[in-house]
Amino acid sequence: MKKLYYFSKPKLQFVEITNYKSKLVIYFAASVLVISSIIFGSFYVINSVVNSSQSYTALKAENKELKSNLDKMIGQYKKLNIELNKLAKSNNVLRLAANLDPVSGDVSQVGIGGGSFDNSMDFLTNPDEEKLKSAISFVDEISRKIDFEKNQFIEISNKLKENKKLYEDIPAIEPCNGTIGDGFGMRMHPILHIERMHDGIDFVTNEGTPVYVTGDGTVDFTGVKEGFGIVVEVNHGFGYTTVYAHLSKILVKDGQKVKRGQEIALTGDTGLSTGPHLHYEVHHDGVALDPQEFFFGNLGFFELTKRTNN
Repeated sequence: MKKLYYFSKPKLQFVEITNYKSKLVIYFAASVLVISSIIFGSFYVINSVVNSSQSYTALKAENKELKSNLDKMIGQYKKLNIELNKLAKSNNVLRLAANLDPVSGDVSQVGIGGGSFDNSMDFLTNPDEEKLKSAISFVDEISRKIDFEKNQFIEISNKLKENKKLYEDIPAIEPCNGTIGDGFGMRMHPILHIERMHDGIDFVTNEGTPVYVTGDGTVDFTGVKEGFGIVVEVNHGFGYTTVYAHLSKILVKDGQKVKRGQEIALTGDTGLSTGPHLHYEVHHDGVALDPQEFFFGNLGFFELTKRTNN
C-alpha cells in the first residue's frame, strides 16, 4: 500500500502517517455522531416549538370556553339566589302560620356563615383566577343557604305536625248539652257557704246526660274524689288535662285512649252537689284555666260530636 507523508515544519522534514486507517474511522464516526446530534437536536427543538404553539392555542381555546361556562354558571346561581331570597320571605310567613318566631336577618346570616373557600385559594392573584375564587365562594354560599332554608322547612313541617296533634288533643268543645251555671273564678260555695275559687264551670242538666271528652287523650283517673263524687280525668298531652265531676256513671277505663267527642260518662249528682250537673275543669301544667276560653265559637257541639263518632 502506498505510504502517506506530511511535512513537519518543526522538524523540517516529511513524516510518515501511520495507522491512518483507524484514525480515519474514528474521525468519521465522531463526525457522524456530531452531525446526527445536530440534526436530531434541531428536529426536537423545532418539534417542541411547533407542538408548544399548538398546545398553547388549544389551551387558550379551552380556557375561553371555561370562562364562558363559568359566566353562565354564575348567572344561573344569581337567579337561584333571587329565588332563595323569595323563599326565605315565604318561610317567615309560614313560620308565623305555624306559630314559630320569624327568622331575623342576623340569625339567617349566622346560619349561612362564612364561605369555606374564603382562605383556601389566597394564592390566586390574576383577575381571572380571582373571578374563579369569587365564583367558588358564591356557589358555596348558595349551597349553605339552600341547606339553611331546607332546615327551616323541616322545622316548619315538624311544627305543623305538632300543631295538628295539639289541635286534636287540646280541649275545645263543651263536654255536654246543658246550661252553664256557675262560671270560673271566685264564688260563694253553695254548700260550704264560704268564698273560694271555683276552678271550672258547671253545666246544669238532667242526670244521665251524656258527657263527651273535649279533646283526644288518655284516661288518667276514674273513681271517686272527695267533694267531686265520681270523677273522670283525661290527660291530653302538651300539659293539658280535663276533669269531669259529679258523674253518675263512668263509661271508660284508666289508660284508655279517647277521641274528642267520644262519650265517656253520664252526668249525675254525686259528691258535694246541689243537684244534677257536670263540673268541668281545664288545667295546663297544673294551673286551672277558664274552660270557656277553649270553646270553638264557630262550631256547634253536636256537629263536632257527630263528626267524631262517625
